[in-house]
Amino acid sequence: MTDVFAGKWVLKEMENMDAYLKHLGVGLVMRKLATSVYPTLEITITGDHWKIVTSSTMKTIVVEFDLGVEFDEVTPDGRKLKNTPTLEDGRLVEIKHGEKNIRVERYVEGNKLIMIMNCDGVVAKRIHERVPN
Repeated sequence: MTDVFAGKWVLKEMENMDAYLKHLGVGLVMRKLATSVYPTLEITITGDHWKIVTSSTMKTIVVEFDLGVEFDEVTPDGRKLKNTPTLEDGRLVEIKHGEKNIRVERYVEGNKLIMIMNCDGVVAKRIHERVPN
């Protein structure tokens, strides 16, 4: 079931990102940068171990985790979070605790990877498309 996530994905569109990032306390410069970059994700999965590499012309970020195991995460703007990822009904769900609590869900529909981010009811969406092999 997790195999549908594996592969390369490129960000094609986003909704409400500026408002979401502003709610998180991300500064104007970082918000503008985050909403102007369309990175590529590469997801590899081995058993319960996931590796997500986010690459753009500005930066490469690598996040590795095991499902069901809490880990420390540092966001691109330096915020420190505790993240506990799980798989629920075919969706990768991340519950992130820090100054604010965040719920991130990723799921696949056809050739699209949809990412929904929710903090205190402020919701943003990112839609990636699968990069053909």
